[in-house]
Amino acid sequence: MNIKGKMNEISWRSVAVGFLLAVGLFLGIVIGVVHELKIDGTKLAQVARFLMTMQFVESQYVNEVDSKTLIDGAIGGMVRSLDDPYSVYLPPDMLKRLQAQTSGEFGGIGVVMRFDNSRVFVQSVMDGTPGEAAGLMAGDEILAVDGVLTSDMEPEHVAMSIRGEKGTDVVLTIGREGEKDTDYTLTRDMIHYDTAAGTMIGNPDEGIGYIRVSSFSENTAKEFETSYNDLKEKGLNGLIIDLRGNPGGFVTTCVDIANLVVPKGTIVSVVQRDGTKEVYESKLEESTCPIVVLIDEGSASASEILAGALQDTGVATIVGRTSFGKGSVQVVMPIPGEADAVKLTIAKYYTPNGRSLMGTGITPDVDIEQPKDAVTDVQLEKAVEVMREKISSPVQAE
Repeated sequence: MNIKGKMNEISWRSVAVGFLLAVGLFLGIVIGVVHELKIDGTKLAQVARFLMTMQFVESQYVNEVDSKTLIDGAIGGMVRSLDDPYSVYLPPDMLKRLQAQTSGEFGGIGVVMRFDNSRVFVQSVMDGTPGEAAGLMAGDEILAVDGVLTSDMEPEHVAMSIRGEKGTDVVLTIGREGEKDTDYTLTRDMIHYDTAAGTMIGNPDEGIGYIRVSSFSENTAKEFETSYNDLKEKGLNGLIIDLRGNPGGFVTTCVDIANLVVPKGTIVSVVQRDGTKEVYESKLEESTCPIVVLIDEGSASASEILAGALQDTGVATIVGRTSFGKGSVQVVMPIPGEADAVKLTIAKYYTPNGRSLMGTGITPDVDIEQPKDAVTDVQLEKAVEVMREKISSPVQAE
């Protein structure tokens, strides 16, 4: 009994000595790195804590562990500790999916999602896509993706988890009012879509144009301009811009579109932590026609920037429901040495009148809800009604 106890004591001493020697080696390396990066003593102590813990886990955990997996987990935990749903760690597969999404072509199921706190809903289903073939409907709640509850996932991860390579399957657990929760297995396909497309609506003689903008991707500004010019050639008298369910995208794309419809002046101000301000301005001499903008709870980020600029400058009437309220700007920083990245909130944005929309959103000038049981687009019908008033108004005619 005493011999066995002595052996255990010697064994643990060996472990402790080995651990301390390894820590000493790590600290020597860290001190050199710290010197190069000019890290202060307080931060150095925190780095040492991390490395000591990592070394302990690597050497003593009951199963063999991979150091890269530990580092990936540490980076992910670091970003999650910010308690910011828009700052996320993007492993290689998710980064690839994000890059594909912003190009306007990606592997997915063809649904536009709306995020309401920790709940995820189907905003709309694209024609000819796996989502339509499976019978998904607007208003469906996505409860889980491949068995993982969406309430435990960040919005970015929900979207990236649903997207993937063409031909692969994804299982969505769908909640539908009056029905039992059901699992749908969908096979992803390539989703090709124009992020901005326009048409004339209503009586042709009225000249009411309509452009639907589903996101602010790389090609959206060019698509918007093409549609806008086409409508003007057809006798455009008033323009309805539909931003419902638009989750945002590139600020620069939003600014390019704003330069086509927002009169000369400030579009948006982006303010960083140190107070550094970048102001984006429109060079358009004057608005060419009355504008109505449609928004809802799913309109966020760049959608709110465009709607806010049009509202503050008095150019447009905003119709619909209060927007999401995402008043921050993110950048994607690739991590050296690996094909992963961190998407980080780096600034807040403000409308021309200095409004921050974080948590409040854009309040519509005409508040109208789209009833779940409606057989027509009630909000669009209201937008057309408002546009007719604007076109016939003597003030607009001057």
